Amino acid sequence: MSEQLRPVSHRDLRGAAPRRLLAPLAVLAGVVTAFAGVATVDPYEPGHYPACPMLQYTGLLCPGCGGLRSAHSVAHGDLAAALGANALAVAGYVAFATVWTCWFVRRAARPRAVGSGRGARGALGGFRGGAARARGRRYLWWVVGLVVLAFTLVRNLPFGTSLAP
Repeated sequence: MSEQLRPVSHRDLRGAAPRRLLAPLAVLAGVVTAFAGVATVDPYEPGHYPACPMLQYTGLLCPGCGGLRSAHSVAHGDLAAALGANALAVAGYVAFATVWTCWFVRRAARPRAVGSGRGARGALGGFRGGAARARGRRYLWWVVGLVVLAFTLVRNLPFGTSLAP
């Protein structure tokens, strides 16, 4: 029996979980560090962070305007202020937390086959069935782009001032 086809035993998985979890934990450490930095330096006080170039030169709010204030408020547990600063950023934080949690749980629960290089999910890392799934992801990115565009347009119109920071 070849090494790739033999059953996975508990000896084969020894030490594999910490290696599998290294990437998600490194991303989490980076995000926690970024939020800790924003939490310690108040973006509500002028002069601590550079001004948004789009706002400075055009007077229009970009989709990220208020994002640092939003992150600061989330770090301090003030969800109402975070939504008032940038609701799209809060939605992004929630989406990131959801995707990261799914990534972490999948990595923690997945047994790795010895010698396969990419684990039991295949050489493409689980993206088999390709065309339909890739099309679905493409549409998802178009939807995300359209939501960001709509948010940007609405927050710069007179009736969308509630979305402005």
